[in-house]
Amino acid sequence: MNDQQLLRYSRHIFLPELDIDGQQALLNSHVLVIGAGGLGSAVLPYLAASGVGRITVADDDMVELSNLPRQVIHADDSVGIHKAESARQRLLQLNPGCQVTAEIRRADADWLTSALGQFDLVIDCSDNVTVRYALNEAALLHKVPWVSGAAVAMDGQITVFDPRLPTAPCYRCLYPDLKEQQLNCSESGVISPLVGVIGSLQALEAIKVLANSGEPFVGRLLTYDARHGSFREWKFNKKNQCPACVQC
Repeated sequence: MNDQQLLRYSRHIFLPELDIDGQQALLNSHVLVIGAGGLGSAVLPYLAASGVGRITVADDDMVELSNLPRQVIHADDSVGIHKAESARQRLLQLNPGCQVTAEIRRADADWLTSALGQFDLVIDCSDNVTVRYALNEAALLHKVPWVSGAAVAMDGQITVFDPRLPTAPCYRCLYPDLKEQQLNCSESGVISPLVGVIGSLQALEAIKVLANSGEPFVGRLLTYDARHGSFREWKFNKKNQCPACVQC
């Protein structure tokens, strides 16, 4: 790190849990964020501001006016622009030292299988079950950790999957055969700050994994009820007969 970086990230470096080695690990990391919507709007700025060296944003949607109350990385002049490109422009304003790539595409199984090996970590902000199962299989294949988050209405959840750990459960261990969600933001709505709560937690867990700091939420599911302002933690284990784990 140069003098400017040492000053910029000094509050991280002061932390014994992170120190200069942890910050250097962030600077050396390449993270894929799937989705530049509500969750991504909280995840992406904190990754860039925290000094993650390279960020790839994958999203094929365009910014719409109805997105703006919760997708705060975008502004009025972003309407009609691809979300991935709008997010890229904003992140470069936050931290010009961060390399940001906009992948204007849907993260399907073929692309994830071929591309995932180039990333150190993935953060799923897609709110799409099909994408999560495809990501799970690709992550198991390439041994890439990923952070899962979801938020709808007034409920949210977060967990971490790390296939580098032999005893760590995967997404299919937690949800063996989850159907496409009946509830989504466009149909049931979502309270705007909720995606900020869950997205910020996703960014925090990502930093912990990348910097090898603290105890990430591997094998633990954290749920948040915004109605009552309550968190609950649920433990889950790797299943012996999980078809995804057995295959890999």
